[in-house]
Amino acid sequence: MKSCFCDLPMRLCGALVPFLPSFGFLNSTTFWAYLFWILWLHRYVRLLVHCVSHWTYKSKPLPANPKYTSQDVTVVVPTIHDNPEELKSSLNSLLACNPACLYLVTPCYKLEPLQKAAKQLKSSNIHVQVLSSTIANKRQQVCEAIPLIKTPITVLADDDVTWPSKMLTYLLAPFEDDKMGGVGSCQRVKRVWDAPWSTRIWNWLGAAYIERRNFEITATHNIDGGTSCMSGRTVAYRTEILRSHDFIHEFQNEKWGEGNLNTDDDNFITRWLVKNRWKTWIQYAPECELETTLENCMVLFVLQCIRWARSNWRSNWTSLFIEGYVWKQQMWCTYALHIATFTSLAFLVDPLLLLSCWRATADWDMAQRERAFWAQFIFMFGFTKVVKLVGLFKRNPSDIVFLPVSIIFGYFHGLIKIYALLTLRTTTWGSRPDGDTNNDSRFQKRPKLAEYVESPKSKEHPDLTASSASGISDASNVHQKGWWPYDGK
Repeated sequence: MKSCFCDLPMRLCGALVPFLPSFGFLNSTTFWAYLFWILWLHRYVRLLVHCVSHWTYKSKPLPANPKYTSQDVTVVVPTIHDNPEELKSSLNSLLACNPACLYLVTPCYKLEPLQKAAKQLKSSNIHVQVLSSTIANKRQQVCEAIPLIKTPITVLADDDVTWPSKMLTYLLAPFEDDKMGGVGSCQRVKRVWDAPWSTRIWNWLGAAYIERRNFEITATHNIDGGTSCMSGRTVAYRTEILRSHDFIHEFQNEKWGEGNLNTDDDNFITRWLVKNRWKTWIQYAPECELETTLENCMVLFVLQCIRWARSNWRSNWTSLFIEGYVWKQQMWCTYALHIATFTSLAFLVDPLLLLSCWRATADWDMAQRERAFWAQFIFMFGFTKVVKLVGLFKRNPSDIVFLPVSIIFGYFHGLIKIYALLTLRTTTWGSRPDGDTNNDSRFQKRPKLAEYVESPKSKEHPDLTASSASGISDASNVHQKGWWPYDGK
């Protein structure tokens, strides 16, 4: 009897064997070869295509007789800066491009300091006006200025950008096309050269981020005219788009899940242009390369990356599965940008590529096997991790010392993306003083309609409540079926 009990676990395991999945395929070189090529093609076809596209990209040429000049432009700068005096250099660079108007919009509790700083700007004949919003929220701040804009082109700009003197001339050139809705520019980060190494490292990572963005956004525009986001650091739009009733309503009432989303403004406008079949373009030339600042310390830089990652998750999900216009209008961007958000985790894919390369060549001669492995290794770390940063290295060859940092942070960024995915409803700025003063306004849950409303029964229709007799219960029923127009679907 005792031996029977001792053998019972073994018998049970034996009985379960036919039902357990077999992992014998892990010893198959065919499996590993298929896995390698699937991963390789998915990851690197878009990179190789983007290389050719970026290297052949050309900005729209300046017309001999332009439709628009700088006097057809109004610049809107939302700001929550604590010290407006520090904005003078940036704002003066905007004014040096001679727009017709400059509107500065700040929360009402920061109005007076900004007004004082604005009076000291080198505005000459340019109309400069300071406006206020009730809260610190970029969407609301932009909407304060929109009704006042009289020019056909509006440029939205951040408060920390520095423009070259020909910025507006280049931004206006693509608007010769009547279907052009938005135009952006290339960017670079203001470098810090005399700071400690710890600061210089994070400053360089910011510069590398912007350089990669320049690469990607020009490559995709050259293929199908698309991108996932027209950066709000500086972007020009047709004023008719921003002033339209439908745009303003949706801009102020964007839905995300169960709430109203009042962040990710540049993502929203980009999707709006796609939805309404407006073209976009990027002017990629030194004459229109703005300079911006990013965070230069570890904590603030990581918080900044988390915020960007959340925006990407939310916006790309909306583009693919809520609105869906990109599937037909921007097929390449759908594959190379939107879907890639969900599949590009380097800390998982890179080791798996190397492992599958090694296992797929198990039947090869050892010398050939090693050559194949090291060829993939060199391609991965000597080309794919470098090619998007070539422009940065050409300007500053000494930056090559930061390349290992870039590779390591690239793997860490995969963890940032996962954390951002798990915290999508968090909308805190995190990396800017006073940036979260009104954070509760960025994501607000919408009140749900009740399934029924308690009220006295109608004398004429005793089976109906007074509210249902007036049609309210019908609206409630529509909401419960998912057809309510503002249920986020």
